[in-house]
Amino acid sequence: MNLRTLSIVCLLGTKLTLAQTVQPMISEYRIHGDGKFAVTNNSLGPMVVLLEPMSFSITPEGRGVFRQLDPGIHVELSSSSLKLAPGQTSYVFYKADADALPAWFTVYATFSSPRHGEGLDVRLMLPHTVYLLQKTPLALEDVHVIDAHYSAETRKLICTLENVGRSLGRLQELHASGPHGSAEGGGFPLLPGNRRQVELPWSGSEPPRELVFRFEHFSIKKPVAAEATP
Repeated sequence: MNLRTLSIVCLLGTKLTLAQTVQPMISEYRIHGDGKFAVTNNSLGPMVVLLEPMSFSITPEGRGVFRQLDPGIHVELSSSSLKLAPGQTSYVFYKADADALPAWFTVYATFSSPRHGEGLDVRLMLPHTVYLLQKTPLALEDVHVIDAHYSAETRKLICTLENVGRSLGRLQELHASGPHGSAEGGGFPLLPGNRRQVELPWSGSEPPRELVFRFEHFSIKKPVAAEATP
């Protein structure tokens, strides 16, 4: 399946996510992956599910770009396809290893109806994403805050992080504070050699003064540069 098809299928599936589920959506393992995820058909009709491991990269804006599974990542699934009756849940077991760590991939579960009509056949793709972590965790010196400023025009905090090391880590929380307000942002994985740009809405009456980036083993505090009000 090419990248264009993948994007279209995901877009079409946004209104159907309550009917089918994959849980958990994310799993992390140290060195080797040995786990499972549940695939559930909550619709009123039977569904066929195809399972495909895929590699991906993440753009600075946080968008996933998917491709065929890299040859250095080895994934063994208990099944490559499922048939689910209405209301049925099945479990997919897997083992995963990689020639080099860290490594990451997504197992996409593609739901479709076994009955094909004359109209558009909508397929829904839901991910289970796996991160195989290295022995040495992400360190403070691996993370650089390239930019942290407040835009008075958009009332947003804009910051850019860069992972200059070889370890994969996860930003657990982003916290902004000022004289009359605060804001929280969710976490995300920070891949080796990657940059991530984050925008955080700000509702305080005065610009924020400090950003705190919380990782598993350390935190980074950064003053916020404020732009003049236009």
